[in-house]
Amino acid sequence: MAPGSLDVAVYVKKIYDNFFGRSILAGANATLAASGQITVTTAGTAVKGPNVDNAGGFLIKALNGNSGKVYVGNVNGDIDSGNSFELAQGDPTLGIVQNLNELWFDAAISGDKFCWIKI
Repeated sequence: MAPGSLDVAVYVKKIYDNFFGRSILAGANATLAASGQITVTTAGTAVKGPNVDNAGGFLIKALNGNSGKVYVGNVNGDIDSGNSFELAQGDPTLGIVQNLNELWFDAAISGDKFCWIKI
C-alpha cells in the first residue's frame, strides 16, 4: 500500500465497530457500548472507568451541568488535582488507552459526571 493511502476495509470496520459498539477484538467481558456516562457518587473517592475496549481511545468530556471541577487520570484510584488532568464544565480531553478501565475519575462535587464516546 502506498504511503498516505487509505485501507478502506480497516476504515469501514472501524466506523462499523464504533457505530454499533461492537468489535471482534473486544476483551473478555468488555461491554459493547459506544458511549456512556460516569458519575462520581462521592467527591474525593475516585471511580474506575467501565470495562470498554477500544483501540482508538476515547473522547471524554466533563458534563456542562457539573457544579465543580472534575479529574481524570491513571493513578490507580488515588487521583486528585495534583496528579491528574483537570476539567472544568464542558471541557473535553482524549483518553488514549486500550480500555476505559485504565482510567480513574473523580470530582470536587459529589454527583458530577463525565461522558465518553469511542473514537
